[in-house]
Formats: sequence, structure tokens, C-alpha cells
Amino acid sequence: MNKAKVKSEITNVLGPVENLESYVKAEWWREIFNANYLRTDGDVIDDHNITKSEIDLFSSVLGLAASDTILDLCCGQGRHSFELARRGFRNVCGLDRSHYLITRARKRARTEGLNVNFREGDARKLPYATDIFDYVLIPGNSFGYFESLEDDRDVLREVFRILKPRGRLLLDIPDGNYLKENYVPRSWEWIDQNYFVCRERCLSGDGDRLVTREVITHVKNGVMADQFYAERLYTADSLKNILKSCNYREITSHGPLVTESQRNQDLGMMARRLLITAAVEKEWTPKKTVRKKKKSIMVLMGDPKLNDIVKPSCVFDEDDYHTISRLKEALSELHEYNFSYFSNHHSLMNYLLNNKKKIDFVLNLCDEGYWNNPRKELHVPAYLEMLEMPYSGGNPQCLAYCYDKSLVRGVAKELDIPVPLAFIINPEDSSFIEFSIRFPVIVKPNYGDSSLGITKESVCNDITHLQEAITRIRSITGNESGILVEEFLTGMDISVGIIGNMPDMYEVLPIIEEDYSMLPDELPKICGYEAKWDPDSPYWKIRSIPAVLSEDVQRFLVASCLKLFNRLECRDYARFDWRLDSNGTPRLLEVNPNPGWCWDGHLAKMANIAGISYPEMLKKILKSAEERIYCLHK
Repeated sequence: MNKAKVKSEITNVLGPVENLESYVKAEWWREIFNANYLRTDGDVIDDHNITKSEIDLFSSVLGLAASDTILDLCCGQGRHSFELARRGFRNVCGLDRSHYLITRARKRARTEGLNVNFREGDARKLPYATDIFDYVLIPGNSFGYFESLEDDRDVLREVFRILKPRGRLLLDIPDGNYLKENYVPRSWEWIDQNYFVCRERCLSGDGDRLVTREVITHVKNGVMADQFYAERLYTADSLKNILKSCNYREITSHGPLVTESQRNQDLGMMARRLLITAAVEKEWTPKKTVRKKKKSIMVLMGDPKLNDIVKPSCVFDEDDYHTISRLKEALSELHEYNFSYFSNHHSLMNYLLNNKKKIDFVLNLCDEGYWNNPRKELHVPAYLEMLEMPYSGGNPQCLAYCYDKSLVRGVAKELDIPVPLAFIINPEDSSFIEFSIRFPVIVKPNYGDSSLGITKESVCNDITHLQEAITRIRSITGNESGILVEEFLTGMDISVGIIGNMPDMYEVLPIIEEDYSMLPDELPKICGYEAKWDPDSPYWKIRSIPAVLSEDVQRFLVASCLKLFNRLECRDYARFDWRLDSNGTPRLLEVNPNPGWCWDGHLAKMANIAGISYPEMLKKILKSAEERIYCLHK
């Protein structure tokens, strides 16, 4: 199997600039901690000997014991967490804002069999209970990124909250006094045989931050990044003052920490650091004894008594009832909720109106649409909103956007996300003569999901075949719907799943690809209607497997999916379907809000690869909706 690769995107290079500080984004740290960060800082963060010596020092200063609960805050790719776990520490957690670095950390933990609980989150609003950690470490130049000093105080207050009484904080940060006098204004160095980096530095206008510009270049692909960032420069005294203002006690400086690069390279902020510890003096927070009431969840589904044009027989069959049974069985394992089920669309509106006060929120699994009409999928959440009843999944606008494939293509283009070449045949178009796409092409209904109308006959190699495909789709969807004619891509067929919500409370599931190795050579490699609905078809043998992709491709896919998730207002869970072109460039096919929830669907397959069972996947979706609805996260 060939590993896919992303073509190098054109990076805007500014050339000489007079004021570095004016180019620093307020939240620069959201984008900068990626593969380039691991390359440029690898002489320290990938040096196992440096990490070992730092943990030796931290353990000595704090007197760590293997049974202690320890949080490695702003943990990056987890180098300190891993070293602690290797030494037998049993209760280590790591948290970082970078999805890329946390994904790497989780993968490495699985590979090495290390028991570290990694989470993605914001240090200013930690997703941990009060009074649970013995120690919190903020090592390796990970404090002082925020634009506001008050944000730094928020971090320290949150650390104070989650530390146990007499718990201790360790801060390992750049020595501000030293850097103000000794920073290198300009430097350049080779990272390896392919990459080199140039840096410019200056102090901010108020002298409190060191501003850095970093231009990373590949010898063949040109400039990979031109990025700006700024970090607050604390002195031992100023750090003690901010710790005192947040009620820390026993604040102690343990002398400078000097790092040496094995590559003899520019260490920047890591050259000379301060090591400060502080203790928390507080009473244990009283435990709340209020009994938690179970949430009453109404599970809203399609109506099995009505026709459903998407299904082959146009009615619910034995497989559908088995799928519903598996759902109910899985939800029965979630004991913190009381579930009721409703599927009678004839009385849906009256039932909701009369019972809204008895329902905490609706698990909206009615992806068939109101009255099993897929064009009325958005009507269900629209009515729930009219009744002011909270529910899971996408809102009406999101479902309307994503039902229109052409509209999603336009949004993707706006976000600089590549899509296949395509054009629309509108209902009023009786014929077409010229178009700019080379054969083969694939013909799809512009509206809809569940692959309705997409079969092996949809892949066309000439005009005659194309006209036949258009006629066939119009016979299925009617003459009132547009038809999308798209270049047929032959690369990997991949899907990305997300559970959770923006900006911080989400999880990206393992990326999967469709395995077409069992498909006869003469059949086009698509996962269409036959693969989902026809057990007698050769397409039924298609399987989903973990996708083998380069880090650059994975990073690009995840970043693009998050942009789309946010822009299209997806909520709680979504799936994004992509296909690689002949050059290995991922191109977006469609976005699926409220994707298939069934036990053997693509989302469940991704979750299973991540070690998440079907009940656990449903619980994650429910928790995401619940936290969003009731604002449980801070």
C-alpha cells in the first residue's frame, strides 16, 4: 500500500518586516505545535538523556513517590509523562491544547504499553475535579504563552483548585533576566539534511515578552512555515509575586536549569531556565452529597411503519429491527440515564408538546427525516427548537447545509480545502455539450445521503454512459433535484470521525479507509449503495481498516475537518468523507452531521479501532450533547 502524501501548499512569506510583534496572533499557540515544532525543537524535546535528567531533578526537588497522582500540564508529546511511567509511576495524566501532539502521545502510549491518561484541553479551564492531584508539573517552557497576564493567573488558579491540600506545583520556565540580556537577534541552522530554520527575535514594546519569527524551509519544497510567536519573560521575583497573588505558599527557587543541545544549535527559550516550586495550603473542598438525578432522554427515531425510499424494499426490514435492538441493548448499559423511545411520526408533534417537561433532552437519531423523508431531516430539530427542547446533533441550518453537496463544496473552497473538479446539472438543464472534466467521472444526486443513487453504474467513462447515469438518477430522485458530476478519484477512500464540540471538548477518532482488495478488478472502487444495502453484491465484501497515512496528511485532514466542523456548525459528532487524487492530495467528498449511529456503521468502526465499544461511543455522544446543552465544562 502506498502511503499518501499532501502536496506542499504555497506558504505566504512576508519578506523583511519592521515590527515582529505586530504579526503575532493573539492565540498563536493554537497552530504552531505540530510536526514542524517537533523538527525545530527536536535537539531538546527528542533527547531522551535531557528528559531523564530533568525528571531526575524534578523527582529530587519534589520527593516524588510512585503512588502520587501527577499532572503533566502542557505536556506536548508527553516526554516527561512517559519517563515517569517508565519509572513505575502509576497515576500520571498529561494535558495539552495541541491535538496533533496529544494524538502522537496517545499513539505512543499504546505502542509502548504505558499507562498515561492523555487529554486535550485548555490549561485555563482544566477538565479535572477539585483536590485530586498531589503534584502538577508545568515543565519545558510551557508557561507564559497567553497574551494577557490574567490568563496566566487563570492557569495558576486552576492548578490551585485541582491540587490536594499540601499539593505542590513545579514550574520550569525561561529565565527572563538572562534572555533579555542574551537572546540571539538572528540565527539559522540545519535541522537535518532536508530542513533548515531561520529565526529573528526582539523584545516586545513593553519589554515583557520575547518575540520570535521562525521561517522553516525544505530544500526541495521551499518554505514550509513563516510563523510568529511571543512568550512572556518572567524573572524569579515576578513569578513569585504572581504565585503569591494566587495564594501559593512556600515558593522556592531551585537555581538555574541549563540545557545543552547535542546538535550544538540555537536553544532559544530553552537555554537557561528557572525552576520554581510552590505549595497549596487550603482545606479539603466539602463533598457535595446531593443525589444526582438521572437525565430523562427521549430517543427519537425513524418510523418503522412508514415507507422509506432509501431502503431497498422501501420498508424497515429484519436488519433494521436488529440494528434498533442493538442500539437499545447498548443504551441499557448506560445506567446514568433513563431512556424512552419514540418513533410514531403521526403523533410526534403532539407527543413532544405534551411531554416536553418530562424530557431533559432528545437523542435525535431520526436521520431518516420526518415521515421518513430524507429532505425533512432538518424538520425534526426545527420543531424541537420551536418547543425549546434541547437535542443532540446538528441544528436545522447545519443539516440543510450538508444535505447540499454543492454548497459544502463551496464552503470547502472558501476555507482553502481541496475538492474534486465537478459541475452541477440543474433540473432545467435538458442537455449539456461541453464540460471541463476528463473521464472517468462519477454521477451523484446533489442532495441526500445514504448513497442513494450511487452504484457501480454511476462511474462513467464516456458521454453515452454519463447520459444513461443521469437518466437513471433522475428516475430515482425525480426531476426537481440537481445532479453532481464529479471527477472520479482513484486514491484511498478515507473517513474522519469527530465526537465532541469546538473549541476544546472534542475527540478525533482513528482515520479509516475502505479496503477494496476483495472487489473484482472490473468493478469501480466505490463505497456506494450496494455496499450498504445489498448483501448479495460483491460490494458487500468491502471492509473498513485503519488508514496508513503520513503525519502531514493526517495533520492536514484533522485540521480541515475541524475547520469544516466549526464553519458548518456541526455538533456532538460528525463524519467527513475524503478521497485522494492521483497525486495523493486529499479532496473532500462530503460532510455528514448526525452520521450513521448503528453498531456496524463507519463511526462505530472508527471507535472500535480506538478501543471504544459501541455503548461507550454512544455515551461519548450523549456526554458531548449534555455538556454542550448544560454548559458543564467551564
